[in-house]
Amino acid sequence: MTVAAPPRAPGADGVSRRLPARVAAHPAVLWSAFVLVHLVLGHAALTGPNQPLGDVWSVYRTWMQQGVGGGDWVGVDRAWVYPLLAAVPMLLARVGGDAHYGQAWLTIVLLLDAGAFAVLTGGLRRSWARTRGAQSVRGRRHVGAAWWWLLFLLALGPIAVGRIDAVTVPFAIVGMLLLASRPLAASVLLTVAAWVKVWPAALVVAAVVALRGRARRDVVVAAVSTTVAVVAISLVLGSGATVLGFVQEQAGRGLQVESPTATAWLWRAAAGVPGTFVYYDREILTYQVEGDGVGAAARLTTVLMALVVLLVLLLGLRAARRGASAVHLLAPLSLAFVTALIVTNKVGSPQFVAWLAPPVVLGLVLARRGGPSAALPAGLAVGIAGLTQVIYPWGYQALLGVEPWMLVLITVRNAAEVVLLVVALVQLWRAGSGSRGCRPGHDGARMAA
Repeated sequence: MTVAAPPRAPGADGVSRRLPARVAAHPAVLWSAFVLVHLVLGHAALTGPNQPLGDVWSVYRTWMQQGVGGGDWVGVDRAWVYPLLAAVPMLLARVGGDAHYGQAWLTIVLLLDAGAFAVLTGGLRRSWARTRGAQSVRGRRHVGAAWWWLLFLLALGPIAVGRIDAVTVPFAIVGMLLLASRPLAASVLLTVAAWVKVWPAALVVAAVVALRGRARRDVVVAAVSTTVAVVAISLVLGSGATVLGFVQEQAGRGLQVESPTATAWLWRAAAGVPGTFVYYDREILTYQVEGDGVGAAARLTTVLMALVVLLVLLLGLRAARRGASAVHLLAPLSLAFVTALIVTNKVGSPQFVAWLAPPVVLGLVLARRGGPSAALPAGLAVGIAGLTQVIYPWGYQALLGVEPWMLVLITVRNAAEVVLLVVALVQLWRAGSGSRGCRPGHDGARMAA
């Protein structure tokens, strides 16, 4: 005799499937994870090998001590490797006193990240919905991007909070998410971030290319006005031409060991090629490679960067001229710009990988609006971050000692960055080929126009 199965409550399967998503989207769960990730990162930064907070303790703190103590102010009295506004968070970190400078720095990064996390998980529920013809975007749709960012931070490790780049990332994330509804405010945030560390300027350019009408004008006006204000303040402080000194300071650098271009010389050093070795540059305060052709390669990287960035720009303009909407164009264009700056950079510091977070976060958000899939870029970015953490801080001595296993690892990491750039370029090409239905008027294409 067949026994009938007991009746099931209507919709029980749907409830069971939705329960994990509801738990993951609960504010208490999200914020507990946020705090836990930052506690792990902070502990690793304070106690990890090879001084993950070395620049903060030894360099940033010293610069601020000199200025407060009556000496020269970097960026004003003498040329500096960073734009002027980088001094602001460095100076604020003195609130904890010299003995607790590192802890104060980590607190500043925590608060900035918390602001961006709050916006990502609930503050922009209608931001992209204010586009003409767009449907409502529920806050839960940003939960996946929020979890991805936490995973990315954890994969990247203490370097994600231990350099000046950590200050720019939350500004860039909020700025990118605000571009649809508040392009003026978004551009101010991105431009301020660019005056802390130059790279967010690429996001401003991406916004100018991808947006249209009033939104584009707002971005340009805000960027120019903010820049004029920063330069004016610098001139009032007595900087003169020093306000742009960071351009010259960066131009004179050699090949840093982590840069993709330096990979060939690392392998040559491991093979014992005479005259090829890793050394510490006491003027730049970083490890670089030396060997036949290094000088020419360092100069060529600048040319290569210009050419690759120009290629990205032309592909972006092509897509925009063919009617690609900002929903389809903005994320891959931003990612292509940022990845190009990483791949072709002769510096190649591990903290540069943190730049990937804003365009990937935006891509994850816009993928739900009909934009290109962000799954592959998101996966590659996490993999790159994880390999980068192994390289620095945990395995840095092996890198400096050109141990073969580490050279294999950094070669794979650098190759993955090139693959990510190619993926972004392919998405850009597709955005401009009209094969994905991204014409004006489709799926809220005229964003914030």
